[in-house]
Amino acid sequence: MLRLIAAVLLFASAAFAQTAQPDWKQMHDEMLKFTQDLVRIDTSNPPGNERRAADYIKGVLDREGIASNIYEKAPGRGNIVARLKGSGKKKPILIMGHLDVVGVERDKWTVDPFVPLIKDGFLYGRGSADDKDIVAGVLETFLTLKRLQVPLDRDVIFVAEAGEEGTSEYGIDYLIANHWDEIAAEFAYTEGPNPIIMGGKLQWVGVGTSEKVPRGVKVTARGTSGHASMPKVDDPITHLAAAIAKIGNWRTPMRLNDTTRTFFAGLAKISTPEWAQVYTHLEDPRSQERLLAEHSEYYAMIHTTLVPTIFNGGFRENVIPGSAEAIVDIRALPDENVDALYAEMKKLINDPLVTFAPTGGVLRPANPPSSTDTVFYLALKKAATEVYGNVPILPLQAPYTTDMAQLRKKGVQAYGFGPAADVERGPHFHGNDERMSIDEMGKFLRWLYTAVEGTAKQ
Repeated sequence: MLRLIAAVLLFASAAFAQTAQPDWKQMHDEMLKFTQDLVRIDTSNPPGNERRAADYIKGVLDREGIASNIYEKAPGRGNIVARLKGSGKKKPILIMGHLDVVGVERDKWTVDPFVPLIKDGFLYGRGSADDKDIVAGVLETFLTLKRLQVPLDRDVIFVAEAGEEGTSEYGIDYLIANHWDEIAAEFAYTEGPNPIIMGGKLQWVGVGTSEKVPRGVKVTARGTSGHASMPKVDDPITHLAAAIAKIGNWRTPMRLNDTTRTFFAGLAKISTPEWAQVYTHLEDPRSQERLLAEHSEYYAMIHTTLVPTIFNGGFRENVIPGSAEAIVDIRALPDENVDALYAEMKKLINDPLVTFAPTGGVLRPANPPSSTDTVFYLALKKAATEVYGNVPILPLQAPYTTDMAQLRKKGVQAYGFGPAADVERGPHFHGNDERMSIDEMGKFLRWLYTAVEGTAKQ
């Protein structure tokens, strides 16, 4: 009898192991539905209103019998946290996305940004690429681990946060300061570099292990106001325009680190001889100028960049204003001495009528890169090969910034990636007619789930 019971249990266990496999199509379809539902919820930041999206996700988790909590620093700025318990033998893994999106210029969209539309294999809508597809992917990964009853040695923590788009005091900063015990983890995943498709072919797959440090500066020129029929030597707009032109044309020094050195060495191996020459001779100013002209994303990886983004001055055609101001978006290399950079900027402008000061607000911290020798990074590489085949998988220093910065500052090994992006067709992050390839969303989901399950399970 005992042998019979043992045989039955063994058979049942084997049968469960055979059936408890992901249904990739079903997962993909559900992820697409989650993304569409989230796009319909306008969480433009400002003001955010992420609570509405958090409530939607809480409803999904409630139906699956998964407990969750919504935390708010201010009314409407909701963050949702949930956890799947593991054996506790290993430290948790955190999978995360942000609920807020940037605003839209509705008159420049050809579709309604908050009515998800599927057209030509793409999902259109604000957040379809940044970041509601990622939220849907981590949610689907989380649900599938629960539904398949995957035995876990690590807790898996799900977070959908507020405020990533410039107001992290309502999101990750608030969670770290007030609910760190609920999100503390050894590893973390969130948005990051997208595999690149050019000419219809996947070129490489990047895993974000480092990123640049954002700083904003307001540049102000002051002079004597008066009638525009009588020119003035201290015209603020003239002085500000000259200062901004100098900043916009400034070429800061190129610097490589372990991440970017590895990235460009790998890129050179798969490039044409012409471009391999560029990637292996980055110290040559001609290589840098070519990157700036043709691959600005690569140029940005190895330079601190200063880009003027806003210019304001004057209120009437026939009035010289007393002041004018502009905003410059700075993305500093991780090891940049920002105070020394400001001193160089002042020397470059060399105009007593022009001053500048930080724009203020919450600043993401400089942080060390995540290791490429952890079990999670190795699982990400292995899973990427399974999904995308024999293409280079490279560590990448993102020219933009995510909320991994705050997690890395706390000692978390954090990594980022997203669905592949076709540089000729989209997805237009932060731009008009934002969109994401539906097929690539499915590949991304398979990559994410496989890596998370491989890192967390027993």
